[in-house]
Amino acid sequence: MSLATTGIEVHARSRWLRDTVELVSSMRFAISLLTVICIAATIGTVVKQNEPAGNYVNQFGPFWADVYRALGLTGVYSAWWFLLILTFLVVSTSLCIARNTPKILHDLRHYKEHLREQGLQAFHLKGQGTTAESREAAFERVSSLLVRAGWKAKVQVREHGTMIAARRGAANKLGYIAAHSAIVLVCVGGLLDGDLIVRAQMALQGKTAFSGDGFIRDIPAAHRLGPATPTFRANLRVPEQGRSGVAVIGMQDGFVLQELPFDVELKKFIVDYYATGMPKLFASEILIHDRETGQTITATVKVNEPAFHRGVAIYQSGFEDGGSALKLRAIPMGAGGEPFDLQGVVGTSTTLTNASTGGRDTLTLEFTNLRVINVENFSAPGGGASTDVRKVDLVGSLQQHLGSGAKVRTKKELRNVGPSVSYKLRDAAGQAREFNNYMLPVEIDGQKVFLAGVRDTPAENFRYLRIPADEQGSLAGWSRLREALGNPALRDKAAERYVRAATPADKPQMAPQLKATASRVLALFAAAESVKPGQKPPGGLQAISDFLEASVPEGERARISDVLLRILNGSLFELMNLARESAAQSPLEPSETTQAFMTQAVLALSESYFYPAPVLLELTDFTQKQASVFQVARAPGKTLVYLGAVLLIVGVFAMLYIRERRLWVWISPEADGAAHITTALSSTRRTMDADAEFEWLKQAILGQPAHPAVRLDISHRERGPSEAS
Repeated sequence: MSLATTGIEVHARSRWLRDTVELVSSMRFAISLLTVICIAATIGTVVKQNEPAGNYVNQFGPFWADVYRALGLTGVYSAWWFLLILTFLVVSTSLCIARNTPKILHDLRHYKEHLREQGLQAFHLKGQGTTAESREAAFERVSSLLVRAGWKAKVQVREHGTMIAARRGAANKLGYIAAHSAIVLVCVGGLLDGDLIVRAQMALQGKTAFSGDGFIRDIPAAHRLGPATPTFRANLRVPEQGRSGVAVIGMQDGFVLQELPFDVELKKFIVDYYATGMPKLFASEILIHDRETGQTITATVKVNEPAFHRGVAIYQSGFEDGGSALKLRAIPMGAGGEPFDLQGVVGTSTTLTNASTGGRDTLTLEFTNLRVINVENFSAPGGGASTDVRKVDLVGSLQQHLGSGAKVRTKKELRNVGPSVSYKLRDAAGQAREFNNYMLPVEIDGQKVFLAGVRDTPAENFRYLRIPADEQGSLAGWSRLREALGNPALRDKAAERYVRAATPADKPQMAPQLKATASRVLALFAAAESVKPGQKPPGGLQAISDFLEASVPEGERARISDVLLRILNGSLFELMNLARESAAQSPLEPSETTQAFMTQAVLALSESYFYPAPVLLELTDFTQKQASVFQVARAPGKTLVYLGAVLLIVGVFAMLYIRERRLWVWISPEADGAAHITTALSSTRRTMDADAEFEWLKQAILGQPAHPAVRLDISHRERGPSEAS
């Protein structure tokens, strides 16, 4: 009993193993794996890969960001489950090849000349007839015909006749092997060139990913891989006139440093532009310094034209700022401050102290980027001005004014708007806002304005404050007006000027009331007076709106609002001229240009009270220094992938466009010395071409139908079950 039980268990295990191999090597299993890979690749395309964790939190929220990281969707192509699926696909396809290749090779070696003559009647495409020529003559004629038509044949002479078995299109089956082998090669190449080898080497050498901050030179050896790493793909940043030999391999939990067997020195970065301002050429003139031999090699790296050294390819991946020197002017956005100049370098930071709080409030100013060329889409909405907040998204397109109801233009209008500087202001708690300010005024809706952008998170678009440019094309005019608005004495003087200009000569008794109203409106607009006691004054047009809601009956608000806005505009015009007098400039004359400037100035002043920073930084000058970003790769799997791509093309072409056909011709002697011929054709696909080809072959083998020596007895049965093989 024990031996019988053991035998049953061994048989069960053997059957289970056969069933498993059968399943893994089946087409349905491979198609299922390919479907999952396609879904994963789609996710990897939609969800940005290997981004900082904060970017996913900003885009998807904390909960879904954690879910995506746990599932590996933020790094699909290096996730363990994706690599496991690729491994299973390699195993499945390899087993499929191993199972079917011997059968295919056996089939290629055999012409099936042992087929019985009676079996030819089972084929769909068949024909027979009797010729007046002898068996030997018919054999010679048919053999010569097949050789001329490109058929390979094998002959078997039997007692009652001769069987000719011919074949064409054998490459169809080789295409099957080539296509499946291509899948294996591409997957193996992908596994070799992925980060699987890097992770394995890190595990073997006890290396870990680094997730902190600091200079590359200060990162310890526990986070560095040696130059002998067999395969890697990393980024190398080199500033102009700089030199580096340590690349960065990004990982989900940080990064590791990859030591290169050479240093790359960037002599010059070249960028060329189209007439529209769009870049058309990136190139880097580099020197490669070999660490082992000391040899220096000159090379030029362009997009899709890499340089190679010691098995490492150097690709032009991108470019960024390499530490440009900046000169800026800080314009205080609060009361009592004085403009001041400061300098900085992109990639560094400095500290700003709020003098109005006695130095208690400090902000860290981080210079993040300088862009010399900004090509933006100015397919902006047309239409009139709006008294609402104006939101401009120069990253994509200038969006319509909020509340204006303007129609969006669909035609793109690309324009280079000049340099811009990006920086962050970080408070003591570590919270930062990002700012993006343009150096030159941009013409929007016929008005030249400076754009000062701000956003709270990287996931948002910039919101821009539009500040009108004065007649010199600078911010100075608007800045002086804002500074004067914060001066109570100048506000009072401006109100007096407005009253003298606006009071009718026959109604001098209106002057005191008009003076009080103008002073109150200016104070509310300047955030110097609160509508409600104990409440922080909002300033701008919002303060006047709050005043109307609190003090004026609803039925009178529209009329009083119109009166107050006329008083405000007139008083600000007088205040602007007072500010110009203090700067030894001539007063503004009433005109359409002046009216457009003042209208935009009032809007900008109103919105400036909601500007979330104590200063606005204006870029006044810069010295650009660029850096090239190279992708350095040692990719031994690349050859396998290229070979796989070639095999895939050949295999698919062979399977789709080459038809395997087998032809049998049975020649038997008749009693009167004539030859009776029976022929049949088998094809991998039933097509009209196969029918036409057989019809031609049949007539050629049996002789022309019109020839008197041929008696045809051709029968075709209806299409039915598959023909005998």
